[in-house]
Amino acid sequence: MAAVCDRAPPRKGPGNWETVHDGNCLATLGPGGLEILSIALERRRFLQTAAAIAAAPYVRTSHAAGALSVAFWDHVVPGANAVLGKLCNEWAAKEKVDLKFEFVGAFNLLLTGAAEARAKSGHDIVGLPSWAAAAHGGNLEPVDDVVKPLIAKYGAASSDVEYLGRQRGHWIAVPATPGSRLQPPCARIDLMKQHAGIDLVKMYPPDGPADKALADAWTWDAFLVAAQTCHKAGYPFGIGMGQTGDSVDSAGTIFAAYGAQLVDASGEIAVDSAATRQVLEYAKNLVQFLPPDVFGWDDDSNNQWLIGGKGALIMNPPSAWAAAKRDNPQVAEQLWTFPPPKGPRGRYQSGVPMYWGIWKFSKSKSAAKSLLNHLSQRAAVEQLVAASGGYDIPGFSGLRDLPIWTEAGPPRGTLYHYLPRDGQVVSVAAAPAPAAIGAQIYFQAIMTKMIARVTQGGASIDGTIAWAESTLEDLLQQ
Repeated sequence: MAAVCDRAPPRKGPGNWETVHDGNCLATLGPGGLEILSIALERRRFLQTAAAIAAAPYVRTSHAAGALSVAFWDHVVPGANAVLGKLCNEWAAKEKVDLKFEFVGAFNLLLTGAAEARAKSGHDIVGLPSWAAAAHGGNLEPVDDVVKPLIAKYGAASSDVEYLGRQRGHWIAVPATPGSRLQPPCARIDLMKQHAGIDLVKMYPPDGPADKALADAWTWDAFLVAAQTCHKAGYPFGIGMGQTGDSVDSAGTIFAAYGAQLVDASGEIAVDSAATRQVLEYAKNLVQFLPPDVFGWDDDSNNQWLIGGKGALIMNPPSAWAAAKRDNPQVAEQLWTFPPPKGPRGRYQSGVPMYWGIWKFSKSKSAAKSLLNHLSQRAAVEQLVAASGGYDIPGFSGLRDLPIWTEAGPPRGTLYHYLPRDGQVVSVAAAPAPAAIGAQIYFQAIMTKMIARVTQGGASIDGTIAWAESTLEDLLQQ
């Protein structure tokens, strides 16, 4: 996800809001459109950018029974887009539809969706990163008739997918396999065994269930001890504490494991709790064993930390392992992805779901639903996941038995426990807050800012909780 900026407060607006930043400007995204709080990008430049996106060239397939246009998320894994395009072309040829599609980077995709929602014109289908689905809910065609049959066929949607994709009792977007991911630990087998005394492969074997005794002992207290010993050995854990998605997801994992909520499911502020105090006390201990610059890390920093051989563990999808295979094979051969530690409330990890939405103004809704149904079938999902190298996680439980996670390597089985098993709970950081306030909590990075205040800013825990309460009250009043 893009970074977040603190220089301007969120603006009042209708419905749900999402704050995004691409290094040039801060933007607030809601169902009514996108407002730019200018830092370096003026409104005129935004309109020019949106117009350029709308005029971008399309990939064209067959002609005849109607037309359909799609803006897909531009995958970070090389080659993944080609497979999605092939599946789309096959569908178009069979259905005799004039299909046009393009791949758009994450930030520009947010701009595209916001501009089209405001103009009530544009693509028929748009890719919706994470919170954007809930933000645009009022402008999206309900898709219960697509998603419910998929659930009946392939099992329940995971909790993180349902949290953002199902609003007010209806599915507002179809869970997308491309880009949907988890943020579990990825660690060095050799360094964890040598310095922390933890045998990752024995604890989480490459093709079978976890060793119960070892997994039960994998708690956040054990994590802290391991972080300390690896730090002493010169290989600190690379856990970002900045204001970008990876950092917020990592903090969200810890908050959820301790049962700490900033805002509860009913929309009430709940940050002043014993659980929050436990998390902040824990963070004070953990941060001293992390690299000193983690509060300035972006989403690439932890990847480079691990790939460069500087650290023993990060929290990340398999993109770091995939890059290490190319850039530092000796490190890749020692990497193992496995579940997060267990906390007082259970074993939680952060999910980042992606969606495909159909605009209410689309004149090709039937064709749009047909395409999304096609892309959600097992045969298509298997190809999409394979093309991503196991990075993508399907939204439905019955589609999580594909061979890629067992066969991926080296080392073989390195991704087997990337899938949520063994009683894990997948949760979006900031859940269970209603989506409108959850988006603000997430994109304003309130959780990592709280950790920064008590570990870097000299603030007390009580003072930090009071700051968070005041901040949340302001957000709820908007």
